[in-house]
Amino acid sequence: MPAIVIASPKGGAGKSTAAVLLGTELAHEGVPVTMLDCDPNKSLTLWATQSDLPPRIKVLSDISEANIVRTIKAHDSDGQVVIVDLEGVASRLVSRAISQADLVLTPMRATTLDATIGARALQLIAEEEEALDRKIPHAVIFTMTKAIQSKQHKGIEASLREQGVDMIDPPLMERTAFSGLFAFGGDLHTMPAQGNMDGARDNAHAFAMQVYKRLAGED
Repeated sequence: MPAIVIASPKGGAGKSTAAVLLGTELAHEGVPVTMLDCDPNKSLTLWATQSDLPPRIKVLSDISEANIVRTIKAHDSDGQVVIVDLEGVASRLVSRAISQADLVLTPMRATTLDATIGARALQLIAEEEEALDRKIPHAVIFTMTKAIQSKQHKGIEASLREQGVDMIDPPLMERTAFSGLFAFGGDLHTMPAQGNMDGARDNAHAFAMQVYKRLAGED
């Protein structure tokens, strides 16, 4: 099964939130998930220690440049998904992880700053594609979006689409439940109610299913 790498050179773009939502929703659907915490902030590890992990999920920490490729390959087995949460910089560890990816997700807020810095992740992917002489599927997911999109959001999205960048739709909204995962642990199906839980679950599920469709090669 595939390795999904979540990469953005910008801190605070929502990488760990996207990783937890994707991992827990896939696990909720019955898919075994191994999550690799490669971020020095250890956000995935923090989430994992708040409560018992949901069924079918394990989290590995202390992943280094030296063992990232070996670790991905060791857990990239039939019937299992590997999700890699990377540090918010452009580094050799990031490049090595991208080289092993079946899909790279780049989370970004719908702001000019995030889009400008997020473009560096797309450049890293392009460089790895050139080095490996193969295409690496990738997509952008907007995070922490509002119900009513700003002109800036619409303009950035239109620009990315014009450049041929794959966009995950729907974006991940700004929701109390999403941030609450790092306070309570678990998943959206077991954590104490935080805000509009039905809306949060629907948003997370739709996001995970869009990722799944790309992995399965569906339109």
